[in-house]
Amino acid sequence: MAAKIIPHSQAPSLLDPSDKLRPEPIYAGKLKNEFRNYDEDADDPIKERVRKTYLHMHTYQTVDFVRSRMFEWLKFNKFKMSIKDALIKLNDLVDESDPDIDLPNIIHAFQTAEGIREVHPDLDWFHLTGLIHDVGKVMAFYGEPQWAVVGDTFPVGCAWGNSIVYRETSFEDNPDGKDSRYNTKYGIYKPKCGLDKLLMSWGHDEYLYQVMKHNKCKIPDEGLAMIRYHSFYPWHAGGDYMHFCTSSDLEKLKWILEFNKFDLYTKNENVPDIEELWPYYESLINKYMPGVLEW
Repeated sequence: MAAKIIPHSQAPSLLDPSDKLRPEPIYAGKLKNEFRNYDEDADDPIKERVRKTYLHMHTYQTVDFVRSRMFEWLKFNKFKMSIKDALIKLNDLVDESDPDIDLPNIIHAFQTAEGIREVHPDLDWFHLTGLIHDVGKVMAFYGEPQWAVVGDTFPVGCAWGNSIVYRETSFEDNPDGKDSRYNTKYGIYKPKCGLDKLLMSWGHDEYLYQVMKHNKCKIPDEGLAMIRYHSFYPWHAGGDYMHFCTSSDLEKLKWILEFNKFDLYTKNENVPDIEELWPYYESLINKYMPGVLEW
């Protein structure tokens, strides 16, 4: 079951109520309902690739697995690399969970950043957040399968939300669904405990958020929230998991909805002139997260 998409016209604009990414109903040359189309089609190699990625994710993302990945990756002893070098590595990554585009991830990074820059020219940290939001996918080059790196995220340790992609067909072999500690509405959590108390399925969102915190990067909290939850579509698009939210989470939601207009609706086949754009974005990297980071 595909997650419900909230049109950008329903998401709050943070600077000017008249802000629009593009006139409805066309985005990046496509109709809105042509994005995030998860209809199963064994004859479509991209859709079949996406389905298999989510099947593996929903089978193996358990409480124990997530805890094991946090133990493994949050020592920050895997490698040292600048943000620019991490972005360049994405030139060799095609996201196996993405039904919208089949291009290297670095192109999507610049499309997102430039879309934000056009609408919010004065928020340079927002431009940079758009550029780097997927950089946690570098895990795929260091041993993690893509089902533990890409795709929509969801909490483990509680009942799975109804709007999760392929919800009805892909969790059958996940052992947490048969564990009474984990398969109830609240599971191992408390009502209104806050999203930061949830164990999210392991992927690039949580990893990059933790890398930013560990390296004391200077992107503001709004940008960090975008990084941490931009793939949490069952929450910000599907409306699930609201029973865990605090008032602070709902404030973050406004920024995440603003960000996701650009993350989703700028995907197209037009490749930005990356070499021409590098000097501007390098200046932002030097401002907010300079030098070599620990990953």
